[in-house]
Amino acid sequence: MIPDYQSLMRPVLECARNEPRKIADVVEEISDHLGLTDQERQQLLPSGRQTTIANRIHWARSYLKQAGLVRNIKRGWFELTERGRSALSDPTVRIDAKYLTQFEEFQDFKTRGKEDGQEVESTPEDVAATNTPDENLQAAHKKLDAALAASLLDSVRMASPLFFENLIVDLFVAMGYGGTSEDAGRALGQSGDNGVDGVIDQDPLGVDQIYLQAKRYGASNSVGPGEIHDFYGALSIKKATKGIFVTTSYFTGSAAQTAKDLGFRIVLIDGSQLAKLMIQYNIGCQDKDILHIKQIDDAYFEEVAG
Repeated sequence: MIPDYQSLMRPVLECARNEPRKIADVVEEISDHLGLTDQERQQLLPSGRQTTIANRIHWARSYLKQAGLVRNIKRGWFELTERGRSALSDPTVRIDAKYLTQFEEFQDFKTRGKEDGQEVESTPEDVAATNTPDENLQAAHKKLDAALAASLLDSVRMASPLFFENLIVDLFVAMGYGGTSEDAGRALGQSGDNGVDGVIDQDPLGVDQIYLQAKRYGASNSVGPGEIHDFYGALSIKKATKGIFVTTSYFTGSAAQTAKDLGFRIVLIDGSQLAKLMIQYNIGCQDKDILHIKQIDDAYFEEVAG
């Protein structure tokens, strides 16, 4: 199990007890010491840009630096200060954010965060938090997306069948199918009750086509294997080999297995995935705020010895 960033503060100090250390090497050394599995070492943040263990060790080092326990000496390297050595001298002391608050530099760091509207550790509950700021930000974003997805599905289920047809067209065009809304949706809406059935071009020239079925169902109205078999029959009649089945509800386990067992390529998109695609391609939603998360460019500050 990967420790939280506060639990990693002492190990980070221990790694540099005898000499300056490169932070990348410290990540590997601590991972080895903890006996992390390959899967844990490769576990990424939701952003997919950094491993969880590296992120937590970097934040631990960053907080230690703000409190004056370590200092950076060159790009990617740090060493202990006398304060850091003193902190290590008592093995019974837990070195965490609460411990760091005794130092004026760390208090100033917190104050700057408050003034900027980016409070770092404002309450005892925050001091005890186990997530790094990056992880808290990702978690908050995930909660917002989950709430948005639920609202989108509710709105789609309350919309008219025609609106649902247009939504499916807009989504597939945004995903790169069909070229334009007019081209992509020319065969949609020809049949179907409480949903749409039709064909959409896989490419702008219409060389290849994908047959589509969509069911605007309530959250508790599942799609079973019978409807998958019916769709398979329709594809057979059309001599088609590709189909996409979209629903605003969910597919039963037997329906999913049926789709796998059939010889044709049938892709299932349930309500959860539909909402995610709508968010990804800005269908029925729009950007409210854009936050640019910056990090220091160490290379900029690296001086070439000469």
